[in-house]
Amino acid sequence: MLEHYLGRAITMEGLLNGRGDLDDNVRMLKHVGAKFLGRSLCLWAGEAELLRNFERAKEQIVRVFAADPEMIVQACVFEIVTTQADQVPVPDWAFKALGQPVEERNFRYDDMLYTSGRLRNHWGRNASVPDVSRPETQLWFHFLAASYIDLGVEAIHFGQVELMNGNDKDLAHYARVLDRARSHAAQHGRRHMLLCDAHVPGGGLMRDGKLLLDFHSFPLRIMEVSDRPREGILKVGFLDSLYGRSRGGLTPSGWACEHLPYLVEIDNWGASKHPGEPKQGSVWVWGYDEITWFAHLTEKDRNEWLRYAWDWVRKTDPNGFLQMPGSRTLRSPLDDQRWYFANTPSPAVPKGYGQEETIRAIWAADSST
Repeated sequence: MLEHYLGRAITMEGLLNGRGDLDDNVRMLKHVGAKFLGRSLCLWAGEAELLRNFERAKEQIVRVFAADPEMIVQACVFEIVTTQADQVPVPDWAFKALGQPVEERNFRYDDMLYTSGRLRNHWGRNASVPDVSRPETQLWFHFLAASYIDLGVEAIHFGQVELMNGNDKDLAHYARVLDRARSHAAQHGRRHMLLCDAHVPGGGLMRDGKLLLDFHSFPLRIMEVSDRPREGILKVGFLDSLYGRSRGGLTPSGWACEHLPYLVEIDNWGASKHPGEPKQGSVWVWGYDEITWFAHLTEKDRNEWLRYAWDWVRKTDPNGFLQMPGSRTLRSPLDDQRWYFANTPSPAVPKGYGQEETIRAIWAADSST
């Protein structure tokens, strides 16, 4: 069942927080046969608007499930916290869930950070990486996770977990964070279950031979072919790619595996100092992040590359699944493009990139799930 959902996964960043035309997005998702909607509630910083975003998502998620009640909607608990968290009141139930005395106060940004100063202001001024070992961080994470679950979310992406566990080498703190979230879902969840994942460059989180996550995820890690304009390929062992490295063990659901199933996605992180140019090194693909590089291909090349990537991942590592691109932020300084939508262009989505029919065809032809 897990592989069934991963085999029909699509990134829908911001679906429930104001990105794109909701009606056309829901139409597109049902048309292509999507079942797992990644990053649908994707709130990076901006905590001052958090409660208002919850209210909007509460109204909009009903329209998603009306189209297909089998769909799983994913939200995110990211590796960032800003001083705006100081504006968010701590609800009584969050204190009680962690066995802390109830008091009337807001969350405390400073109490979530590494006391050593590690990764402070990592994302800019007043925007830092939280330390999962700190009680305030665990309080914050449970508040986010439980709030998402109460909205109808059934999957949570926990971001770059290996940035946040510097003081959690045996993963005891992360185990408690995830256990609390799953316990809340068991009592209050839409179908009483929660799927947890994160980006795992180390291959996965393991504690006492047990996997902490339900599935793994990571960027595709596209390798540019610098002597062929705009071309990019996939290759086992390129940089820190996950192919063949997803760790196995006993899963939180109680079944065992040699390699945990995982998703690879066309990720975003920004643009280099020379966007559009090859040989920028590291993770850059022709000077762009993965999704911006993909968006700059012609429509024909985008469609062909999706077919290539789907086939390559499935043949190279049967535990891996390509998470299709549906909605994702772009960083394109040269032509000021800001967002990618897979939708077929229409009055509702005039800047759709047109991968909708290709995604539908790839999934329709796939018999593995």
